[in-house]
Amino acid sequence: MKVILTEQVKTLGNVGEIVNVSEGYARNFLIPGRKAILADESNTKQMADYNKMLAKKVEAQKTAAQEVAKKVEGLTLNLIKKVGGNGSLFGTVTTAELAKALNDKDIEIERRQIFIDGAIKNLGTYDVKAKLFKGVEASFQVKIEMSEEQALEFKKKQEAAAAKKAKAKTEAKTEETAEETATEETTEA
Repeated sequence: MKVILTEQVKTLGNVGEIVNVSEGYARNFLIPGRKAILADESNTKQMADYNKMLAKKVEAQKTAAQEVAKKVEGLTLNLIKKVGGNGSLFGTVTTAELAKALNDKDIEIERRQIFIDGAIKNLGTYDVKAKLFKGVEASFQVKIEMSEEQALEFKKKQEAAAAKKAKAKTEAKTEETAEETATEETTEA
């Protein structure tokens, strides 16, 4: 079934495009949600006129997307997360979290527009892309860090483990010297 899109649909295309979709998708989702209309002769003629008016609207959206891309390009987001003992995060960083962090910086990007290569499960810096409009992309970095309190706690645990290991080594050396002295005494006697 051919329909004319009246809104941008991520998987299909932009406003005004004529696309071929299954009947169920068109009748149950696109048409009731006013995301598309049936592509018959009268609607096609009406859309041709509408497209002229729509070109201005699309250009405005593209300009707005380019403005947002300028703000986002080269940006580094710092996220503080809880980390396990092996340096991996509890859970993963999601696109919703990134969208919320960007919104906190007054940059409006939907979570569906953010793309992460692989999952963010460890501390470090990751490259992330935002596809804002057709042909308009911006890339930024996300730096995952642990909180200062957790970093201090983690450092204390490492120091305690190192001290315990050093103590065990000194005890082992003391036992070795004690055994050596005992064997020397038995050989002398």
